[in-house]
Amino acid sequence: MAAIFEHLLDSHTSRQWRGLLSALADEFEAQIGRTELRQLMHRVGSRFADARPLPSCNSTAELAEALNAQWRDADWGFVELTDERDHLSIVHYCAPLPAFGESALAWTPAFLEGAYQQWLAALGAQGLAVRQAGEFGDDTAIEFRLARTVL
Repeated sequence: MAAIFEHLLDSHTSRQWRGLLSALADEFEAQIGRTELRQLMHRVGSRFADARPLPSCNSTAELAEALNAQWRDADWGFVELTDERDHLSIVHYCAPLPAFGESALAWTPAFLEGAYQQWLAALGAQGLAVRQAGEFGDDTAIEFRLARTVL
């Protein structure tokens, strides 16, 4: 299955951007530590979401629909939401993060984390934080969780 996803992600990342994104990521890593890169990408994701506000949502299903409309418009994959006992599970599929290169997968998911944080905070999720809960997998899935922040 991983080969199919890899092919789809590769074919959806424009060739004109591949070299630039990879070189950009390499230079970022040479100049900035991974913690700072995660912070930078989180801020970039927040700006992305701030420029694309979501409509009011009255259910998890409506929220998923609104989020998927944003990702579909940007050709950035899709999301599945699941209400768990102590958190909201946010599983994002098919984000073109590998376009930055394999090593950048340590910090590029913070873009999604920042976007989800911004959107959910704007919808009223105050006192809750979105945190990455897994690595970018062979199935292109990466999980985030919205949960109460620990003081």
